[in-house]
Amino acid sequence: MAYGRGHTDLTWRTPLSCNGGACVKVAAWGPEVLIADSKAPDGPVLSYTHAEWQEFITSIKKGDFDDLIK
Repeated sequence: MAYGRGHTDLTWRTPLSCNGGACVKVAAWGPEVLIADSKAPDGPVLSYTHAEWQEFITSIKKGDFDDLIK
């Protein structure tokens, strides 16, 4: 599900390596994990369940998306 603006009270987290650049930011919001683009503060926010987020992180750790980075 995509959300628009209005998530200003959240604690957003970015990777330590972000250093103010163009990064993905994430925040916990009840039973969901929200994902947004750090360079577009008024842009859309995507929402995933904890189970969906865990599956995504597990897939990243397994290398399932390594072919996308070249």
